[in-house]
Amino acid sequence: MRKKDLEKIVIDYILENKENCYRLAYSYVKNVDDALDIVQESTYKAVTSLNSLKEPKYIKTWFYRIIVNTSLDFLRKQKKVDIVSEEILDVYSHGVDDVYENIDLQRELDNLPPNYRIIVILRYFEDLKIEEIADILKENTSTVKTRLYSALKKLRISMKD
Repeated sequence: MRKKDLEKIVIDYILENKENCYRLAYSYVKNVDDALDIVQESTYKAVTSLNSLKEPKYIKTWFYRIIVNTSLDFLRKQKKVDIVSEEILDVYSHGVDDVYENIDLQRELDNLPPNYRIIVILRYFEDLKIEEIADILKENTSTVKTRLYSALKKLRISMKD
């Protein structure tokens, strides 16, 4: 396939699925601006590394993997930054907090370990198959199934409380 054709396919896919891509990035960083930056950087990485997409039918898992890796890189870089307390941020903040339709579920999802949380998000919020999640996270499908089962069990227990 020609590079121009492949580039058009990738750009069209990203434009059609920009909300899903944003949600995936946001699930990692929990910040609107950072999530937008991650989607933008992921788009740049995708367009500049078209040769790594071997088969166009796997574009979804390929691009989601780029978003996940970019998000993880961002989080690693953020750990090096000094954290400011919530009280200090509140003094300088003029913004409005994000509103969730189900704040309890969001809170409990945030309490899950990151490797469990991302599987739940990809499976139920992004509607990906177990095999696609395994490809994105570079994990065995049985590992993904086990983590998903454990995460759902933890969510059930914590939501009962």
